[in-house]
Amino acid sequence: MRPAGFGNFLLLASSLLFVGLSAVPQSFSPSLRSGLGAACRLSRAESERRCRAPGQPPGGALCHGRGRCDCGVCICHVSEPGVYFGPLCECHEWMCETYDGSTCAGHGTCDCGKCRCDGGWSGDACQYPKTCDLTKKQSNQMCKNSQDIICSNAGTCHCGRCKCDNSDGNGLVYGKFCECDDRECIDDETEEICGGHGKCYCGNCYCQAGWHGDKCEFQCDITPWESKRRCTSPDGRVCSNRGICVCGECSCHDVDPTGDWGDIHGDTCECDERDCKAVYDRYSDDFCSGHGQCNCGRCDCKVGWYGKKCEHPRSCPLSAEESIKKCQGSSALPCSGRGKCECGECTCYPPGGGRVYGKTCECDDRRCEDLDGVVCGGHGTCSCGRCICGRGWFGKLCQHPRKCNLTEEQSRSLCESADGVLCSGKGSCHCGKCICSAEEWYISGEFCDCDDRDCDKHDGLICTGNGICSCGNCECWDGWNGNACEIWLGTEYP
Repeated sequence: MRPAGFGNFLLLASSLLFVGLSAVPQSFSPSLRSGLGAACRLSRAESERRCRAPGQPPGGALCHGRGRCDCGVCICHVSEPGVYFGPLCECHEWMCETYDGSTCAGHGTCDCGKCRCDGGWSGDACQYPKTCDLTKKQSNQMCKNSQDIICSNAGTCHCGRCKCDNSDGNGLVYGKFCECDDRECIDDETEEICGGHGKCYCGNCYCQAGWHGDKCEFQCDITPWESKRRCTSPDGRVCSNRGICVCGECSCHDVDPTGDWGDIHGDTCECDERDCKAVYDRYSDDFCSGHGQCNCGRCDCKVGWYGKKCEHPRSCPLSAEESIKKCQGSSALPCSGRGKCECGECTCYPPGGGRVYGKTCECDDRRCEDLDGVVCGGHGTCSCGRCICGRGWFGKLCQHPRKCNLTEEQSRSLCESADGVLCSGKGSCHCGKCICSAEEWYISGEFCDCDDRDCDKHDGLICTGNGICSCGNCECWDGWNGNACEIWLGTEYP
């Protein structure tokens, strides 16, 4: 026999359980929907009740007006990471105020974006002690900035800590010593911070892409992508790391203080004539050891001289034309664009590497490697840059097995691109892998979705023959750089 009141206890327990479950978000209560895409099992009124703050009357803002209600769960409208969060989107910002690098100054806990201070401390960052045991002199000494100015003349000192002047409550003056004044970022005409086109950090504007100026007040007439493209040098660096890019034009860091034509110039600051001088002297005209001409930071030596700075005399029975002709062989470029021609003989890059060889550097066994460095897919051998596949394998890199253990349906499902088209309509499917059209040599990619014609050309060759075209972008071999892999960065061998 059950004791008296047991039924009432069960009723109370079940009621409490129901109330508890009603406060649990949907992610913890999957039964609110019977399946993916299924209708909500809650009534509209019940769903909205769960999305409304406790004590709010019906018709009040759902999710604190910062999100939408989906089957009793708030989905917060987040435009930046962590702006709104919490079960009812009640919390703002992830981070609490900091002081001297510590959250809540180490004297409180962060709760829903606000500091809850320990006893004896106050302030937005719990930085102010409620009682002070310092003398005024000691306090002021702790408030002095690096120029020995108390609170940068922008605040008052309280027990060794600066309280910045923010009478209007906008918080634009801040910092340990009130050294940051974001009022400097306010545009005089629009009265907006950084003209509404950037963010202010300690009195300096950092502009959004496409805007520039001290207050981000000027807009470029080209897209940020186009601006960066115009400023990118052949080696892939913006303004060659020797200048700044403003609206597609490079302003070079000229080493000549007079402001005249200096040693660093070029559309992308790619030319550095200091590289042509044996001993650098800003005002010296002694380029290329006096035996050549400086051309954008590289020495074009006179006949009879060689070396990076034309410092070595040469003796060769061949003329320059005869030398180049011998180095060309059947290639369109001397040494196939992969080496240096000296007196009719090629020195292949990289010297001693062994993977580039031949009388005119025509053999490049790096072409047998995939982007992970595997030679012929591990199923063949490389001979002068071409894969000889082992039995049972075929393909340019021996990547396709001749026999397949997949069903036709399984194979097709692996070959379908994101739009559901088999090999993007530009190839055939074999054992779950796409074989791109041989007639359209430039089609590549896992789903034949890449156009290698987008790779940069130099001297008429894609990637100058010094790299692999990977979905329209050049992946250069070791020692080469540039959008078209046209720049040799290794040691120059005379």
